Amino acid sequence: MAPELTVSSWTLGDQCGFQERVCAAKQAGFTGIGLRAETYADALAEGYHDADILQILSESNMRVTEVEYIVGWAESVRSYEQKFKEQVCFHMCDLFGVQHINCGLMESYPLEHTAQKLTELCARAGDRIIGVEPMPYSGIPDVRTAWDIVRTSGAPNAAIILDSWHWIRANQPHELSVLEGIPAEKIVSIQINDVHGHPYPAAVLRDESMHDRLAPGTGCGDTLGFLRMIYQKGIQPRTVGVEVISDPILQKGVAQAAQFVYDATVRVFHALEAEGTYAV
Repeated sequence: MAPELTVSSWTLGDQCGFQERVCAAKQAGFTGIGLRAETYADALAEGYHDADILQILSESNMRVTEVEYIVGWAESVRSYEQKFKEQVCFHMCDLFGVQHINCGLMESYPLEHTAQKLTELCARAGDRIIGVEPMPYSGIPDVRTAWDIVRTSGAPNAAIILDSWHWIRANQPHELSVLEGIPAEKIVSIQINDVHGHPYPAAVLRDESMHDRLAPGTGCGDTLGFLRMIYQKGIQPRTVGVEVISDPILQKGVAQAAQFVYDATVRVFHALEAEGTYAV
């Protein structure tokens, strides 16, 4: 058996309607969907109101379980676009009953500056958890940097989100020693996927991330090893998101993409359960 799985927003792209997204996820076997502020805005632009969105979810026995993505939060002068996007993410959390928000930071700043800006973001977030996601091409390239920022911020609602694609592309081994000193409860959620044997060049690594990921267990990134490390650490992620951003997979169609990545993910969890590392 697999845990309750969320199909992350980007896995199904940005060209499908809200109801199509929900139906594809439900049919594949997912119990939750992720929404970015942009895909929530797309649903509103389709003519849905919040009550309509909740009704569609209820009728399908589905939930929104992942909200993203706040960026630009460490800038000294933040754009109105990012201020609005932040407020939309807060509203989405309240609307869907999600307690954490995925956040990234592309810009690089000194540790003290970034930590202070994270403290300020966490204060604006209230009781919501701010999960910073390390990405190798970003201002938070790996988990140790993420933890330094979270710890220095001192914010009780600051946490970390780990993505297996970003983990392996940051050249981090799947070893508990990499997570040493990081409390398990500070890893709020995870996202899983897989990677090709050879990364894109560093200058265009983000292009690989946004267009050419693989489904869990179908590449060279050892998704099983990543999950083994997560559960051996005692991490209990609030959400297990499947974030397979792949042009070739999505070209098969939204429903087919959802089914393909769900089936691949379940196979990985079956293997994890067989070895005794994971149990529902």
